[in-house]
Formats: sequence, structure tokens, C-alpha cells
Amino acid sequence: MNHTKRFPIESDALLSGLPGQEATRRAFLGFATGALISTVLTSRAFAQADDAAQKIADHFSSVKSMMGEFMQFSPRSEQTGGKFFIQRPGKLRFNYDDPSPVRVIADGANVVIGNLKLKTWDIYPLSKTPLSLLLADKIDLQHQMVRDVQQSNDLTTIVLGDKSVFGDQVITLMFDPKTYDLRQWTTTDAQGKDTTVVIFNVKSGVHFDEKVFTIPYDEVRGLSGKKI
Repeated sequence: MNHTKRFPIESDALLSGLPGQEATRRAFLGFATGALISTVLTSRAFAQADDAAQKIADHFSSVKSMMGEFMQFSPRSEQTGGKFFIQRPGKLRFNYDDPSPVRVIADGANVVIGNLKLKTWDIYPLSKTPLSLLLADKIDLQHQMVRDVQQSNDLTTIVLGDKSVFGDQVITLMFDPKTYDLRQWTTTDAQGKDTTVVIFNVKSGVHFDEKVFTIPYDEVRGLSGKKI
């Protein structure tokens, strides 16, 4: 029997199943319930942070399609990898390597997390997730979104948090300071546990078949046993 959670979904709802699925949900949808950054920035620092973040956001949003590999590290030190595909606006797919049966798909309107083994699905409106910001045609960062910007020789780190977009959540994005390419992101839950996703072997300007980002709504809604 298919088990489908239809929105609205409580923020603390968890996927059942194989280890790492809780981290998967946290990494790609809610990005967890994070503690707010304690650093209080002055208006001048906000302007500087926003300017630096916007330059990176402009570069990232200019990349209309990309694909590559990822490695996810859960709070329990579990490691899972796979391949990802992104196409703006609003489309994404993460395929986890075997033996994980997990798929994450965004089709521009909704996001689903599926377990092909258990035949379970969670569905969310894309507009209610942080993915809506990252997958937008143009990423326009407002001052209140940028909590902190830290720069080093190896990484530019941007901490985003805005209740109107993310709720009580904080996302830490890490970019290459020279190319502005996204390298990884880390999320922290209310207990201070981190989930990190690192991406690599990234190719941009890729053409995808529409099927890559097709959500099997019949199965999600319990009308079919078809897998993706």
C-alpha cells in the first residue's frame, strides 16, 4: 500500500525507512529547524554582506542547468552519495546510489521525496521550501535573509535565514571565492546536529529530457504502482 503525505505537512514530520532518510528530508526540504545565528550585524555590515552575497547569487542563478555528483553526511556520520540534476526555474532531481531507494524530484510546482522500496512519498509545494529560492530564475537576496557572510581563501560562506521564506530555519551555503560556484551546504537542527551535502564533478549548460523532472503523480497520490 502506498503511503502518501499530502500537504500541509507538519514541520517535524519524518520519513520512515532506511537510515539517512531523515537527513535527506532535512537537507532538501525543510533544511531542519535551525537555531538562529547569534551574530548581530550592523547596517553597514548588512550592506557589505548583502552585496557580496548578491554577486554570488547572481552568478549562481545565471547557471540555468547543471548536473554532477553529491555526497551527503548525516549527523550520525552516515555517508550517502548519488547524482543530481538541476534546471531553472524550479526543477531538480537527486538520485541516491544503491542500495538507497531514495529519489528527490522538483518539477517547478511541487517537490517529492520518494522511497522506491517502501513505495512511500512525501509531497510539498515548492514555494514553501528553501528550494524555491535556490531554483529561481533570479535569486534576489533581501537584507533580512543574509545573516552572516564569512570569507576565507578557500570558501565564501553565506548564512541565510528569513522567517517569511524559511520559517525558523537557517541555511549555510559555501561557495568557491574565485569562481562563485556552489560547493556545499550545511544545515543545523535544533539539537545542533549538522547535515552536509557536498557537490562535485559539476557540469553546466546541460540539456535534459523532460522525463528527468517528471513527478509520477499517479503513484504519489496512490493511483498507480508505477516506479520512477
